[in-house]
Amino acid sequence: MFELIIGLEVHTQLNTKTKLFCNCKTSFGEKPNKNTCPVCIGLPGALPVLNKEAVIKAMTFGNAVNSTINNNSIFERKNYFYPDLPTGYQISQLEIPIVEFGEVIIKDKEKNDKVIRLNRAHLETDAGKNIHGSDNSLVDLNRSGIPLLEIVTEPDFRSSEEVTSYLKQLHSIVKYINISDANMQEGSFRCDVNVSIRPKGDKKLYTRCEIKNLNSFKFIEKAIAYEYQRQVEAWEDGVYEEEVFQETRLFDTTNFVTKSMRSKEEAMDYRYFPDPDLKEVTLTKDMYEKAKELPELPREKYIRYKNELEIPELEIERLIQSPILNKIFEEIIEKDKKERIKPAISILMVELPNILKEYSTELLISNISIKQIKDLIDNIVKEVISMGAIKKVLPYLLKNNTISPIKKTSIILKDTISNKECEEELKVKDVLGELNLLQISDENELSNYIEEVLNKEKEKVEEYKNGKEKLFGSFVGKIMKATQGKGNPQIINKILKQKLKG
Repeated sequence: MFELIIGLEVHTQLNTKTKLFCNCKTSFGEKPNKNTCPVCIGLPGALPVLNKEAVIKAMTFGNAVNSTINNNSIFERKNYFYPDLPTGYQISQLEIPIVEFGEVIIKDKEKNDKVIRLNRAHLETDAGKNIHGSDNSLVDLNRSGIPLLEIVTEPDFRSSEEVTSYLKQLHSIVKYINISDANMQEGSFRCDVNVSIRPKGDKKLYTRCEIKNLNSFKFIEKAIAYEYQRQVEAWEDGVYEEEVFQETRLFDTTNFVTKSMRSKEEAMDYRYFPDPDLKEVTLTKDMYEKAKELPELPREKYIRYKNELEIPELEIERLIQSPILNKIFEEIIEKDKKERIKPAISILMVELPNILKEYSTELLISNISIKQIKDLIDNIVKEVISMGAIKKVLPYLLKNNTISPIKKTSIILKDTISNKECEEELKVKDVLGELNLLQISDENELSNYIEEVLNKEKEKVEEYKNGKEKLFGSFVGKIMKATQGKGNPQIINKILKQKLKG
């Protein structure tokens, strides 16, 4: 039996407005080579100037994961040749990174807490992008010089499930502290996976292979599974030393196999040396103060939601996955409105996504406001409407609203939503009246509907009284249909039980 040993290097693109050492924009999707200048395309004599914002963002990450922040750090040149690296070197940090150590707590296979140790997090420049055609290759240098924070772990992972748990936690952290959009599809959150094996009980670390630039959880899991099996088979066949050596491999996303890319270079092969154009980085008191400004982090939210709000764990994971969705949830439930939690989760996690998908739109560009969702939930809590009414109200709002606070992310990220921002949108109470959705809670009126249904179902009523209690749900369904979905389910259940006893 063999044990899987994994360490990770995650490259997170920092969401600064300009690149790490020049004033070129970092915007994605621009015309090729538009966001370039003499510095990032490596023209002789061009001098780099460090982006202070990128340094503060790296420090903020260090504080979020309980790291040591080095007051003095050094930038070095990592020398290698590749067409997308016009300078002939990458500016990085080797000897003294800005952030060292730290930890991220994940859930292992048994859902127990496990500490993943961080080795370091250092700043470096991204390379450009090679675009390969059938008979030529092109280079886009828009990405060249964009600031990356490379987050390196110790080899603490023992399964692909732990890797996924860590990456999801890390993904949430960098988004909550607003240092990266962490968009995996655009390459702003990508992962290199170092994989090795050893016989169970052995403490020695054997040869590791690095799998480069994985940008989806699915591909990461499949790449690890294949590489583990490849190394195990080589060991069992007695050819481990010949077939498993320190190298960089790529993952074939079509055939789900790893393929050799190049032999793994050691640090000495890159000829690292301090960048002569950059001074030692010295942090100021003001930078330390700004880097301490942290929101409530995902793990803190997880503990609070579980212990104080008593939300089920699976729903907590979904609620804290997106900072924007979580902000909307917090805005809806407020601090003292616990009765809103259950309907809020149902609307945000189930009803609204289904309807938005049907209308081919997303929450942030839809025209349903937080205030309207709050009003809907309050009407549900007060039993003015049933949850079933949501299926009619939300599409109506999507079609007929004229303005919406949700359209602007900046509004969501405020502490409150002002009345002025909501004053022109449809009032929920008017929509409920327009759609004739107000719930029937009058016991006498509901009793008449129940009598009508039971008179039509006399045979089944007898079957129920003779022990076929499963028919109760069928009666409720027919009564709700008779009330056009407007009957109060709790009151219907209470009256129906009384009548079936008689």
